[in-house]
Amino acid sequence: MGFTVLVVDDDPGFRRVAGRLLAVRGFEVIGDAADGDQALTEIRARRPDGVLLDLNLPDTDGLTLAERISREPAAPSVVLTSTDMTGYAERTLAEAGIRAFVPKDQLVGADLAGLFTAPGT
Repeated sequence: MGFTVLVVDDDPGFRRVAGRLLAVRGFEVIGDAADGDQALTEIRARRPDGVLLDLNLPDTDGLTLAERISREPAAPSVVLTSTDMTGYAERTLAEAGIRAFVPKDQLVGADLAGLFTAPGT
């Protein structure tokens, strides 16, 4: 079994596209979630190695959810993504348990394997 990933985003179209992109890159996409509560349920049930997490979810924000994920046993690596280009300091991301941030429009060209294993948490 390869590196398993859960895709968390409220946009079903983005979840499909991101899932296909991850699969083409050799990741095993084991599920997806549309909000923070569903994401935590899926993480606890499926125990992914990584989570591709949207910053803006209907019930929470990605930073808050990442903090909750980081407290889970055998917490997965979290890569945050968004169309919001505000940007966050590396320290802020690391304190939330996030390995890396990649803008959604740069996901195709990103070194996803490197992002999921980037030092930080």
